[in-house]
Amino acid sequence: MSTLTTLSVPDIAKLREEFPILHQKVNGKNLVYFDNAATNQKPKRVINALVNYYEGFNANIHRGIHTLAERATRAFEDTRLEAQRFINSREAEEIIFTRGVTESINLVASSYGRAFLNAGDEIIISGLEHHSNIVPWQLIAEQKGALIKVIPVHENGELNVEAYQALLSAKTKIVAVNHASNSLGTINPIKHIIDLAHEAGAVVLIDGAQAAAHLPIDVQALDCDFYCVSSHKMYGPTGVGFLYGKRELLDKMPPYMGGGEMIKDVSFERTTYNDIPYKFEAGTPNIGDVVAFKEAFLFINELGKENIAAYEHRLLQYAAERLSTLPSVRLIGTAPEKVSVQSFVIEGIHHFDIGQMLDTRGIAVRTGHHCTQPLMECFRIEGTVRASFSIYNTKEEIDLLIEGVDRIVKFMK
Repeated sequence: MSTLTTLSVPDIAKLREEFPILHQKVNGKNLVYFDNAATNQKPKRVINALVNYYEGFNANIHRGIHTLAERATRAFEDTRLEAQRFINSREAEEIIFTRGVTESINLVASSYGRAFLNAGDEIIISGLEHHSNIVPWQLIAEQKGALIKVIPVHENGELNVEAYQALLSAKTKIVAVNHASNSLGTINPIKHIIDLAHEAGAVVLIDGAQAAAHLPIDVQALDCDFYCVSSHKMYGPTGVGFLYGKRELLDKMPPYMGGGEMIKDVSFERTTYNDIPYKFEAGTPNIGDVVAFKEAFLFINELGKENIAAYEHRLLQYAAERLSTLPSVRLIGTAPEKVSVQSFVIEGIHHFDIGQMLDTRGIAVRTGHHCTQPLMECFRIEGTVRASFSIYNTKEEIDLLIEGVDRIVKFMK
């Protein structure tokens, strides 16, 4: 696939051919997949890479000296190098492979938090966070006697940065926020958030689950201390992702899990731990999916994030404009800077019912609280319908969504 400087309608039609799952019928209708914020679909090159690993060089890595083991190890480490380039970390050793953002956050909360938090210390999170960036901090705060403070959210879905500044103090030790909201799509001013946290002496973790496929990421320019990525939200396999951490922090952190690979020397009296990244990669990893993950990086790089973001933004604008004209529909999350996520509610109709009725038309959307229950409470609702768009979606598919929502409103009223 050649690099594209713009993405036209013919480009998208050709691109859709790379996604086998899109070419099927659901409930007798052509599939319209608008659940990309939960997981997006996989191009043939990712699927083929996974098949090629299992058919061609399936072997355990790092310790074997036979040919298959060396090929598997090289392919696994090639993905680490690609991840380093993708986020511009200083060195590949700062990339720790995990099962995804959830495990990455738990790793930092458990390891860094266990080592460096004390009673009375404070952790700041935001009102936009996914449960995976709330619960791990609650667990470690309870263990260490630390306190959690929350950045409030404006009515349009933006963070109240002035309130955040007021929360910061010498007691603040960790700030953990998302780059972009999974429920509302809001893009947070993370560089400003990071700079303010560092002025207060705190370290910063960024949840990049919703940003990796859409936004430029340069961890050195951001100067974040930790950044978390999931493969399955950026056209890669499920069950794999990575944690970026600054070497000076990772070196000081104790292991998260014990087992093979994370050791240098083991006796019954004591164990000497391995260097990073292996200190945090105990046991046999998800080798095949890590190998295939490389193709997701290459896929995004070849399309160009700026092209992806521009095309998806046009879809988002079109959907928001069309939805806002429908009676009884209220958009939830109207920040000016967003990734391609649009949540909405319909007065008097439960979001679950809307999702089921759209599914009968072959349209897949997400309904519920989207693992952001505190955020839903902020908006005084139980949940929303969330339509999230990816590079293979089209305006024609959005028209089908609008037609479906309009029919639901007229039928239920």
